Amino acid sequence: MEIRPLLMCFALCVVYATSKPTEKKERIHHDAPLSSREHDDAQGFDYDHEAFLGQKEAKSFDDLSPEESKRRLGVIVEKIDGDSDGFVTEVELRAWIKKSQKKYIYENVDRQWKDFDVNNDGMISWEEYRNVTYDDPEPDDGYNYQHMMARDERRFKMADQNGDQIANKEEFTAFLHPEEYDHMKDIVVLETMEDIDKNGDGFIDLNEYIGDMYNHEDEMEEPDWVATEREQFSEFRDKNKDGKMDREETLDWILPSDYDHAEAEAKHLVYESDLNKDGNLSKEEILNKYDLFVGSQATDFGEALVRHDEF
Repeated sequence: MEIRPLLMCFALCVVYATSKPTEKKERIHHDAPLSSREHDDAQGFDYDHEAFLGQKEAKSFDDLSPEESKRRLGVIVEKIDGDSDGFVTEVELRAWIKKSQKKYIYENVDRQWKDFDVNNDGMISWEEYRNVTYDDPEPDDGYNYQHMMARDERRFKMADQNGDQIANKEEFTAFLHPEEYDHMKDIVVLETMEDIDKNGDGFIDLNEYIGDMYNHEDEMEEPDWVATEREQFSEFRDKNKDGKMDREETLDWILPSDYDHAEAEAKHLVYESDLNKDGNLSKEEILNKYDLFVGSQATDFGEALVRHDEF
């Protein structure tokens, strides 16, 4: 069995507690870029391919013919069209792009799924997860063990959107990777505050903020970045200037509202492909611009042709 997710979290806490005092712990979660390639359609559509499919999938179609590329794209379009009305909206396209970028997360969940789905019914109940994860507690775990289980159960219930105490694949993914889901933001903030709020007053003050990042040792001179973080706390983190961070301020800190790359790419793909300018994309419109979405083998279309990584 793979290392249990919760115990991994606990192990990370231990690592943080014993890490080098000059190393900075990072709690801020930023969305990864859609592609490392430059977004310049005049030079090719590599960025769009990786944004639309994910890097790994984009490469898998390098040697496909245009006909096969279009066929597979047609299958993808049907998956994107969530309400099956025959059109792909900008919202549906954004959701697909975000899902494509999370494929590494889904692969991680797939690897763990068989360990927890004990009865092989395609679902994971809280009982299954609890029994597998906490089946053999160490005798000296004491409070930590019970606390960790209660914390896991609370997160499981938050991920379990229909409240049946059974998680499907998407709900279990939200449980293991809550930072990736909007409806799990509150639990991410709550768990973070519980980790850092040492005096239990429900806030994060400056000393707690710095103490979470930096293990101070009297004989060592404080690194420059610690002074910078003190300024960050006073100038930007503590927005109402009361000397501490509440839940909203903590949310803005660890889950900042970054530029939405997926939304921007969805708008770009719709703009470039929407021939009748109705704001939606038909399957025909997408296939007509298939090389923008997925490409195919390098073929001779004159100066406009570039060789690109495809689905």
